[in-house]
Amino acid sequence: MEKNAFGHEPVRVVAAIVKDGDRYLCMQRCRSHESYNSERWEFPGGKVETGECDYATLIREIKEEMDWDIFVGRPIGTVEHQYPDFRIALTGYLCRKGDGDFKLLEHLDAKWLTRAEMEKLNWTDADRKLLQLI
Repeated sequence: MEKNAFGHEPVRVVAAIVKDGDRYLCMQRCRSHESYNSERWEFPGGKVETGECDYATLIREIKEEMDWDIFVGRPIGTVEHQYPDFRIALTGYLCRKGDGDFKLLEHLDAKWLTRAEMEKLNWTDADRKLLQLI
């Protein structure tokens, strides 16, 4: 991966693109000091820790953020985006939901939307790029 202007490699992040029928799970981030991501929509997931594989990261992050189990499938692609203070390399994985319902432990809202309906949301910049690969 190419180093960014700060001389660091991009932060590796994985996202669960959870599909159920013709609808996808969209999560709204909480308010934060980062105005460029505050209350925007994203696919759930998180940062890949040192020594951790993408699949393990997704399972761990979804359990931590939503107290939910998913089945991780194939990758749909990786996008890069330069935010004001870091660069992200975001890889999306097509996933299936497990049994039961998830909880909003770290998000404001969640919606199950069709691909067309998803276009109307105010996505984070990196997730908007990922959305284009679906």
